[in-house]
Amino acid sequence: MKASLSIKDKKVEIDFSKGKDISIPLIFNGEQPNTYGVDKASSKAYKDGQFIGDTRKGGPCNFETYSLTPHCNGTHTECIGHITKERIDIISCLQQEFIPASLVSILPEKNSESYTPNIESEDLLITKSKLKEHLEHLDQKMLKALIIRTLPNSPEKKYRDYMKSPSAFFSLEAMQYIVDLEVEHLLVDLPSVDRLYDDGLLSAHNIFWSTKDKELNNNVRHKTITEMIFVDDNIVDGSYLLNLQIAPFKSDAAPSRPVIYTANEL
Repeated sequence: MKASLSIKDKKVEIDFSKGKDISIPLIFNGEQPNTYGVDKASSKAYKDGQFIGDTRKGGPCNFETYSLTPHCNGTHTECIGHITKERIDIISCLQQEFIPASLVSILPEKNSESYTPNIESEDLLITKSKLKEHLEHLDQKMLKALIIRTLPNSPEKKYRDYMKSPSAFFSLEAMQYIVDLEVEHLLVDLPSVDRLYDDGLLSAHNIFWSTKDKELNNNVRHKTITEMIFVDDNIVDGSYLLNLQIAPFKSDAAPSRPVIYTANEL
C-alpha cells in the first residue's frame, strides 16, 4: 500500500508494503547479543503437576515461561526513566507512531574529542566531526529520528558478546551535536551510547536527556534511545519513515522492533 504524506512542507511517498525490520530477532536459548555478561534470554516449558506446556513432551499446547534482561539481551528502546530516580516507563514516553528518520553509516575513530571518564588509547568513538560530514547537509525535517549504522557492519552484531569485543561509543561533542539538531529518537547498533565501563556516569545518556543528578527533565521525556539494532547492508543511507514498535512493558525499557519505510520525495 502506497501513501503520500506531508512532513511540514515536504511531500513524500511511502510504500507501506516494503518495511525493513532493523531489529535483531531474539532467539531464546540460542545465539543472541549480550552485554555485561547477564544471563542469556531463555525460555522453558511451564510445568504444574501433570501439566507440561510442550507438545513434544505430550502437552496439549506450547506454554512457556520467558526470562530476559531487555537492556542486555537484544534490541530494546529505553526512555529517560533509565537514568532518573523517578520511575518513568517507556509507554508513557513514546507517543509517536511514525517518525521522520535519517539513516547514516559512520566509521568510529580514535580521536581527540572528549569523554567522561577520560578516553583510553583503545577507545573508538562516534565523533561530532564524523556526524557533521553526514548530517549537516541533510533535510532537518527528516531528523526527528537518527539511525546510525557503524562500520564495518559485521553480521556478528547479531550475536556478539560485548564483554569480549568492546564497542564504540559517543564522544560528548557528538552527543551534544545530536541534541542541538533536535533529534528526538536515536537508534544505534551498539549496546550503549556510552562506554560500557564508565564509572556509572552515563555521560552521553545524560547529555541526550539533559539530566543531572538523576533528576527528571519533563521537557525531554518524549525522547528515546534504541540500542542493539542491526541495519543490513542492503538498506541504503537516506530518508525513511520510522515505525518504532515496542512491547507494552511498564518499565524504563522494552524489547522493540523498529521498522523503516523509504521516504521518496515527490
